[in-house]
Amino acid sequence: MFKVYNALGPGLLESIYESALYYQLKKDGLNVYKQVEIPVKYDDILLDITFKLDLVVEDKVIVELKSVEELKSIHFKQLTTYLKLTNKKLGLLVNFNSLNTLENIHRIVNKI
Repeated sequence: MFKVYNALGPGLLESIYESALYYQLKKDGLNVYKQVEIPVKYDDILLDITFKLDLVVEDKVIVELKSVEELKSIHFKQLTTYLKLTNKKLGLLVNFNSLNTLENIHRIVNKI
């Protein structure tokens, strides 16, 4: 994340950071997938819509990327819900639109 942030800086679209981080993680030898579609189940049926995870690393960690002025509680809730729906244990919420990216990487644990 730091390589991407240092190379691109703040203020770009989320999709740019996603593509760059995807490339960098692949280059670093990790198994990573982007825009992973997850079906939504309701009342024992699959709905005709999915939600998309920004990045999934090593089939263990969901990385949710933002490029916003300030992270809000809804961003944390969104990642928490993604973790619950996928039964994953760990997520990272990263805001690239900041002066200090280290302060804008948040680890979220799903207490299954």
